[in-house]
Amino acid sequence: MLRILFVTSEAHPLIKTGGLADVCGTLPPELTELGAEVRLLLPAYRDAVAVAGNLKPMAHIDIPWIGGSVRLLEGTLPGTRAPLWLIDYPPAYDRPGNPYLDEHGRPWYDNAARFGLLAYCAAALAQGRGGVSWRPDVVHCHDWQAGLTPALLTRESTRPATVFTIHNLSYQGLFPADTFSALHLPAPLWALDGLEFYGQLSFIKGGIVFADRVTTVSPTYAREIQTAEFGDGLDGLLRHRASALSGILNGIDERTWNPVHDRFLVKPYSARHLDAKTENKQVLQQAFGLPENPAVPLIGMVGRLVSQKGIDLVLAALPALARVSVQLVILGHGDHRYEQALDSAAARYPGWLAVRIGYDEALAHGIEAGADMFLMPSRFEPCGLNQMYSLRYGTVPIVRRVGGLADTVIDAMPAQLRAGTATGIVFDAADPAALGVAVDRALALFRDRAAWRRLALTGMRQDFSWKRSAAEYLKLYETVLGAHSSH
Repeated sequence: MLRILFVTSEAHPLIKTGGLADVCGTLPPELTELGAEVRLLLPAYRDAVAVAGNLKPMAHIDIPWIGGSVRLLEGTLPGTRAPLWLIDYPPAYDRPGNPYLDEHGRPWYDNAARFGLLAYCAAALAQGRGGVSWRPDVVHCHDWQAGLTPALLTRESTRPATVFTIHNLSYQGLFPADTFSALHLPAPLWALDGLEFYGQLSFIKGGIVFADRVTTVSPTYAREIQTAEFGDGLDGLLRHRASALSGILNGIDERTWNPVHDRFLVKPYSARHLDAKTENKQVLQQAFGLPENPAVPLIGMVGRLVSQKGIDLVLAALPALARVSVQLVILGHGDHRYEQALDSAAARYPGWLAVRIGYDEALAHGIEAGADMFLMPSRFEPCGLNQMYSLRYGTVPIVRRVGGLADTVIDAMPAQLRAGTATGIVFDAADPAALGVAVDRALALFRDRAAWRRLALTGMRQDFSWKRSAAEYLKLYETVLGAHSSH
């Protein structure tokens, strides 16, 4: 039985800021169901401990540079059979709210130490220290917060195989050079082909340079990050490691995102009863104070209001959209300037544009079910989940051809429509005009009710389950373990 140690800074439902939590909260249980033996390791944040349920102390791990030891708590990831390990060290983790940012939205002053500690604990557990007899065959580390783990393990004479997954290359864990010595990292790791990055300490390089295999969350993103446009200064290194780099598409939690039994919907529905979307559309129009007209195409958008998500393109395209018969609802929060601009635009375009700043889980489900189309004009998108939710709900996505969006949405060109393979509208250029053309294409299809229904139903038939993704990860683990064992 394959033994895997998952090392992460967040996992749903314990703590979540984005897609990383969805992956690390869903993939371990799926791997467990497929017969793997998984342990999920993350910090014992105050909020995570509150959600975790019954926890019991199981070990103490000595960490000399903190002048003592940390306690390891054991439990089970809520709602699953996956074993959970939490690193209990109150000076680092017993804080409210966001795991990375303080109440003013600034990074915690000691983030390097907090996530350096995560890596030291992971490496110790991987080597059987701290009195824990369970030893992993593979250590799977996620994003920069766990990036030092593969680097530390390379200093061991014998070690498990390592996999490092990049969920978003934009976040790299860069810290001043003196942080390296403050964390008591082995001196040989401070090198151009180690953890040094233009005079700074780079956590993410620990994973990219030293892991046996590097993955990303979609095949297209794995190719994109090897280019200057998407590589965030690391494209040369990623090209150097190209033979060890691959992409595995994230899945979605079909227990939570399923229109057949979605508890947030006024009228659950399926591909066989797609007309029930109309009732959800009416409720959505009511919720946003829009005219209740089933004939008017309704576009939804849910997500962070930041440049990455292309919200500036949407704002620039609004005057053109105002000239066509359409409704647009937006739910999200992010940069204050975009929040203000959207509020002002909603006041300027009443009756067809409605905005809700913040996040509301029930409303997010309502938008996926009630909208006719879903807009994702991202500048880059490592994987993306909302386009897959939309397809599951028969809501046609309008997306840019980047990252996971390119891997999950098949453009409704004439040949694809005739073949019955089209699932959405895809455009290329990151500019308002291209976005407008894509919306016009969607609206033209919407007017052909039979063609639109076929498009929606094709999307609903796509398989984005975690079971598929978990099977791919198991193959990867077996491959990397075989290669590691032969050395």
